[in-house]
Formats: sequence, C-alpha cells, structure tokens
Amino acid sequence: MRIEYYKEYSRHLRRDMEFKVFGYAGKPCITFPCQDKRFFDYEDHGMIDRIRSFIDSGKIQVFCCDSVDIDTWSAKWKYPWDRIGYQEAYFYYVTEELVPRVLEINGSKDTGILVYGCSMGAYHAMNFFLRRPDVFDGVLALSGIYHCGYFIENFSNELTFLNSPIDSLRYMKEDHRYVELYKKAVICVCVGGGSWEEQCIIDSKDLEKEFLRLSVPVRFEYWGMDIPHDWCSWLEQTPYFLNYILK
Repeated sequence: MRIEYYKEYSRHLRRDMEFKVFGYAGKPCITFPCQDKRFFDYEDHGMIDRIRSFIDSGKIQVFCCDSVDIDTWSAKWKYPWDRIGYQEAYFYYVTEELVPRVLEINGSKDTGILVYGCSMGAYHAMNFFLRRPDVFDGVLALSGIYHCGYFIENFSNELTFLNSPIDSLRYMKEDHRYVELYKKAVICVCVGGGSWEEQCIIDSKDLEKEFLRLSVPVRFEYWGMDIPHDWCSWLEQTPYFLNYILK
C-alpha cells in the first residue's frame, strides 16, 4: 500500500497540521478522527487494514487528517466564543488549505470528495458536507451527534448555528441552492442500538426528519442492540457502506 505523510503549516490555525495518505488513486476521501484523536486514529484501530482492498484496488484514496477538538468541543474551560471561533478556523483550514492539497495529491481537479467519520468524526463529516456540498459530494457518518448544543451548552451565536447540522437543516428552505446539491450526493448515516448510542440515535432521527422534509434521499440505517458505540461496530459498518458508495 502506498503511504505518504505530510506536516504543513496552517495559516488559519496558526500551527502545523499533519495528515496521512493511503493509496495511489480513486475517490478522494477525507476522514475525521474520533474526539480529541489524531490523524493516526483510524490506522491505529485497524480501519485502514479493514478497508485495504478498496485502497489497493484504486477505488479510494484515504486522507486521514488531524483534529483540533481538544481546543474546541472538548475545551470546556475556555470561553465558548473562543471555542467556536477556533472550530470555524478549522473549517477554513479544511476547505481552503487541506482540500486543495487533497485534489493536488489525488491528481483530480474536478471530482468531488467523500467525507467520512465515526463518533465525533461523523459530526465533522456531516458538518463539512452540509456547509460545502459544492466541494464534498458524499458523506459516510457513523454514530454521530449532530447538534452543537451537546458540546457547547447554554451558548449560541451565528457560528454555533453554522456548525450545528440539525439546526442548519431545520431552518433551510426547500428552494435553497444547496438542496439540489444534497440530492445529487451520496449520503449514508448509520447508528447502532447498543451501549453509548442513545444520543446518537436521537440525533440521527432528527437529522433524518430534516432530510425528509427537504426531500433529500439519504440512506439511514439503525443497527441492532448488539451494535455499540465502539470500533468493533465501525469496522463492520465501514466496508459495508463503502461497497454501496463506491459501486
């Protein structure tokens, strides 16, 4: 397997950001790590090996990026506006700095990018997709929580709204220009019914309701009581959905 490592300075975040690339060709896919984790999260938990057949066959090229969750969603000791402000800086890092590098490395300028994540990574994947469907044409979100208020309580402003997928969809009109882009995308959302999935189930159902209101076709799946919020579930779900997305 072709593997490349990059460490590059981000002007938006004012720090070095790292990412790792797996594969040589195929659909470019940006993966967001679980809460507070790093770019090596999926590799360390065996996900890259689990989807190796898709990578080695040239169906997908995986870009495992870094997160800044420790300074945003998890930083409860910081002022809320500082936390959400840095999250917005992360948004611009990904869309204005990482995305051009992904397309350059992938060698394709016109193709859309798939975004993918588990747990907090699912939140990021859905958030980026909803905000920039002109850049991201597919999303695979597993066991996510999709409203900003779960992480930043008793505080709201324009940026919390923009970074809260359920809230953003709830106030979107049917004739919004993004709705047609959503309808052209491949959207997959999955959650288990086992341990630690309670809030994820609630949020997934709320998200499904808003997509239905907008008549956007989405593949929602709710797996059984034996499927917990854990890597054992995501290692099973990810190749299952990639078979559908990359067909």
